[in-house]
Amino acid sequence: MKDYYAARAREYDKIYLKPERQQDLRALEAWLPAKFPQRSMIEIAAGTGYWTQFLIKSVQSLVALDAANETFQVARSRLGVQADQVNWVIGDAYDIPQPVTPYDGAFAGFWFSHVPISRQREFLTGLNKVLTPGATVVLLDNLYVEGSSTPISELDDEGNSYQVRLLSDGSQHCVLKNFPTETHMCELIEGLGKQPLFTRWQYFWAFEYTVV
Repeated sequence: MKDYYAARAREYDKIYLKPERQQDLRALEAWLPAKFPQRSMIEIAAGTGYWTQFLIKSVQSLVALDAANETFQVARSRLGVQADQVNWVIGDAYDIPQPVTPYDGAFAGFWFSHVPISRQREFLTGLNKVLTPGATVVLLDNLYVEGSSTPISELDDEGNSYQVRLLSDGSQHCVLKNFPTETHMCELIEGLGKQPLFTRWQYFWAFEYTVV
């Protein structure tokens, strides 16, 4: 997955250009920053900084974590002078560096769908370890929409789904891409979070909760 996103860094943002998704994206760009007013937060799998550029408008401080330096090069260019307000950290989402003071907010955009079912609880448990009780967590991802989403190419024995994706260099990549249900997400945070809220747009979903 790391190698795929490193190779895709310069063309990743094409997904935000799909005409049918523009109304949802404008709504999300306004909706997301309001979830983290003056928070000290971490963005998991920040990638090319598409969502970072909106978060930075409302937060007190922001750590952006990603495994691929190639995507951060795009992110810094996108944010311009605002890039200096972000602490860019190359690291593992399953082993998040422990901060001196726990964060009171966390966001992951289009990351959770790439987490294998067997590691979803592990990821959320690890995330909780760097958050303070009462912290707000928001996970944002894709709904599967026939005709807009890349078709599912296969399922494995665990129930993970996969897509075959083509890059501009002609290379093909089999990428894990899950589409969890609201019930599944609520069950996953048992003992980790409270006040779960699952919101749907036409092409996207968001799951938010408060850390216990």
